[in-house]
Amino acid sequence: MSEHEKPVKHGLDLDRVVLLGRTFDEYARFFGLNLPALPGQRILDVAAGVSSFTAEANARDIDVTALDRIYKFSADEIQARCEHDLEEIARTIGDKKVYRWEFYKSAEGMRALRAKAYRTFLEDFRAHPHRYVARDLPTTGFKEGEFDLTLASYLLFVYEDQLDYAFHKSTLLELARITKGEIRIYPTVTFEAEPSQCLARLRKDPECEFLKFEIIPTDFEFLRGSNNYLSVRRTN
Repeated sequence: MSEHEKPVKHGLDLDRVVLLGRTFDEYARFFGLNLPALPGQRILDVAAGVSSFTAEANARDIDVTALDRIYKFSADEIQARCEHDLEEIARTIGDKKVYRWEFYKSAEGMRALRAKAYRTFLEDFRAHPHRYVARDLPTTGFKEGEFDLTLASYLLFVYEDQLDYAFHKSTLLELARITKGEIRIYPTVTFEAEPSQCLARLRKDPECEFLKFEIIPTDFEFLRGSNNYLSVRRTN
C-alpha cells in the first residue's frame, strides 16, 4: 500500500462523530449496570448525544445528567442531524463484518431502537433542558468529585482515528477529577473491532498512574470484541 492509499476499512468509515442514540436497556447491558444500586447515586452520561438513558433513568427516579456539545443547538436542529446520521448508518452497517447481530437481529432492528432512543431524548430535552449540559470535552465545568458514577459510550477509544491521544488523556483526567466513584467507558475497541491503542498508552502514562484500570466482561457484544467495558477508579 502506498503512503497515499487509504487502508481498507472493515468497519464504519467515519469522518466525524455521528449522532446515534442508545436506550436505557442498551446502557444497562453494555455497562453491566446493577439497576437496583443506581437510585441515590449522582450519575453523569458523557457524550450522551441523543441517547434516551438520561430521560429513562430520571423517569425511574435515578439522578442522571447528560453532557454533550450538541446541546447548544435547538431540538429541531438536533433532530435533523440525528435522523440524517441514523439513516446513513442504517444503510451501510448491515454489510460490515465486524458486527454481531444476536441482540439487534438486523440493521432494521438496530435502526428501530436508535429511532426510539432519539425520540424519547427529544421529548425530554424539550421538557427538561436543565438535565442536558452543553460542553466541549475535555472541559466539563463540574466540581471535583461531583458524580458517583460517570458513563462514557461510543466516543473514547472507538473514535481514536478522529480523536488523538491528547484528547483521550485530557478527557479521562477531567472525568477522574469530577468522579468520586467509578468511570465506565464502552467500548474498548475501535470501529475496526481492534483493541484501542489509546487505552494501551493511558495505562502506561505516568500522569495516569493514580488511576486503576480494569476490564470488566459483560454478556453484550455488538462490535466484535466489545463484550467488556473499562472501569477506572482513583487510587488515592
